[in-house]
Amino acid sequence: MRICLLFSSAIILTACSTEPSEKSDVLPFGPSPTEYANIVEAEFKPHSKAAQTLPELSDALLSHETTSVELTQIYLKRIEKIDRSGPRLQSVLSLNPEAINQAKASDERRQTGNAMGVLDGIPILLKDNIETLDPVATTAGAYALKDNITYRDSPLVAGLREQGAIILGKTNLSQWANFRSNESVSGWSALGGQVRNPHMLDRSPCGSSSGSGVAVAASLAAGAVGTETNGSIICPANVNGIVGFKPTVGLVSQDYIVPISASQDTAGPMTKTVKGAAMMLAAMDNQEIDYVSQLNEGALRGKRVGVLRFAEGSNDDIKRLFNTGLEAMEEAGATLVDIESFSIAVESYGQKSLNVLQYEFKAGLDKYLADAAPAVQSRSLKALIAFNENEPRETTIFDQDQFEASEAKGPLTDKIYLNAKKDVQLGTGADGIDRLMSENSVDMLVSPSGPVASRVDLINGDVWPSWAGAGYLAAVAGYPHITVPMGDVHGVPVGFSIMAGKNEDGAVLSYGYAFEKAGGKRLDPEYLRSAEDRIEIRDAIRP
Repeated sequence: MRICLLFSSAIILTACSTEPSEKSDVLPFGPSPTEYANIVEAEFKPHSKAAQTLPELSDALLSHETTSVELTQIYLKRIEKIDRSGPRLQSVLSLNPEAINQAKASDERRQTGNAMGVLDGIPILLKDNIETLDPVATTAGAYALKDNITYRDSPLVAGLREQGAIILGKTNLSQWANFRSNESVSGWSALGGQVRNPHMLDRSPCGSSSGSGVAVAASLAAGAVGTETNGSIICPANVNGIVGFKPTVGLVSQDYIVPISASQDTAGPMTKTVKGAAMMLAAMDNQEIDYVSQLNEGALRGKRVGVLRFAEGSNDDIKRLFNTGLEAMEEAGATLVDIESFSIAVESYGQKSLNVLQYEFKAGLDKYLADAAPAVQSRSLKALIAFNENEPRETTIFDQDQFEASEAKGPLTDKIYLNAKKDVQLGTGADGIDRLMSENSVDMLVSPSGPVASRVDLINGDVWPSWAGAGYLAAVAGYPHITVPMGDVHGVPVGFSIMAGKNEDGAVLSYGYAFEKAGGKRLDPEYLRSAEDRIEIRDAIRP
């Protein structure tokens, strides 16, 4: 789910912003650069187990090199130290009071040789629009849902739990998964405040799975679950320098997840490595598929790669990193096929795609709210709009024009909706990704995953540079899409995207795995206060 991108003729990124409060004492405005660098090195950067990837931690648990209780305590301490204190990333909205007990139970299973699976004992965070039977509210970052404790697992959470995963807590997000206002700011929610990018704290964490992306990058959990409607797994994974995988729509059940779009919403894994994403997806999906066994370092050998030159953007630094990644693919045995142009053959595509989301949001949210926890008072989108009008903490930063436009829509039987849905899915699917692949005889499509993160702007809302990437095609068509880190631009990460046809999830993961081995480049956050903390930039701007 989650909208990160809405589009008209240009792609517009929507998300959320920060509430003014006594919580403004973040380190960017604190110690000197030298003092701050020492604090970062000693206090913020992960050490030992916290620095390890999900697969490494799984191996360490299986070999009894660590325990689930130890891992859970490590992450809880890091959340306290850098998420709620220090740079105050504000990526974790709530913690599960049952996490330590779950970890103890996992250790007991392992001691008796009864581990439930490769995720047994692994602490995982959930985006706070995903329900869990633990005593933790599912809020979508909104005051109207602050008491929405349903005591039921979304099927994806049940799948993780069946593998023994520890539900550590919930991550902050762009409120309502970024579908409340056209003026929103990525990573803000009324309940959680503004999520901060750990690589450069004044830069956008992107939405709407901002908290999930930041938490993984900052080593606050072994993995996290995000949701996407249009870019909200891929974009935060891109700007936070991690792996994000958006599955084929329908592969992961959307039951008991606060909805936007029945035709586009999907949850997906966000981790440091492709293998970790494959391990999580195998537990989250509704099929018996071992994605890990499909991973192959040689998966690019003999494959034809469609290079979406029309989507590489205008940033020369991104182009340089992208071309370096392409060279790595060639060295791994792939053949590159440049695709210079593409336009969606759908009249008024932007308005039609937005219409689909607004129609489906109204229908889906009305249904969700009617079945929310008894303590929730707002039982429809109309009631929610009224609640927000009387709650100043909700509307201080931006309005709710998307809510209002959605409420004005009719039922899902309207011809406007049915025709729009047919047109946009055809334009991005059969006449989009499928046609690009067939006409060029390629096995996958690649591009940069997005632009370099812009600064958080609480006055103007999200202000993004010229866009890079074509993830909207996979999002609207409902096809699989992965982003893998490919380096950084002055300390801000950027990713490499791979897409393919419907239900080619295993293949896309394997291509991503092969790219990761051949040309991927992930960097741990430096917690820079701003670009001026980069030596080359600081020297350049001083007389």
